[in-house]
Amino acid sequence: MSTAAIQERLITADEFERIAHRLGRSELIDGRIVQMSPTGWKHGRIEGRLYKLIERHCERLSLGEVGTGEVGCKLPNGRVRAPDVLFIRQERLVGLPEDGFLPFAPDLAVEVVSPDDSPREARDKANEWIAAGSQAVWTVDPASRTVTVYQLAQVPRVLGPGETLEGGDVLPGFACPVDEIFG
Repeated sequence: MSTAAIQERLITADEFERIAHRLGRSELIDGRIVQMSPTGWKHGRIEGRLYKLIERHCERLSLGEVGTGEVGCKLPNGRVRAPDVLFIRQERLVGLPEDGFLPFAPDLAVEVVSPDDSPREARDKANEWIAAGSQAVWTVDPASRTVTVYQLAQVPRVLGPGETLEGGDVLPGFACPVDEIFG
């Protein structure tokens, strides 16, 4: 059989949602399942720190819910992406089903850059979240110890050691020294 005769069957976000629990860490990109390797210890520690910092702030002010663990989010472009940490404002939680993927992009998506992610891939993913409706994206780069903040219609800001990451409109009152994220 020729290679041209072998066609990979593309699937929808709904089909992916039904089988994702059997696949391990994966996302749906342009109808194709893309497997993701487990994260390393440094990545996991940073993800955990960010979750705790954001969760404490949100709980104290009743701003909404924070999630981690690669929660699937169905995006308008048909993709299913899974940020490392996400935040959803309280008013968007009303009527949200307990199970399954989120039917929208989170208000804040946090991506911790893996060693094999290129700068272009990290930037493209952040821009995809913004295009899908996220108010902000924080791309956290352990190698450079920086956080790049993306927001709609704004130039991305790169924050480094000695600077403070602020929540802006999406997480009012949140502030964290960048150094604290990396421990």
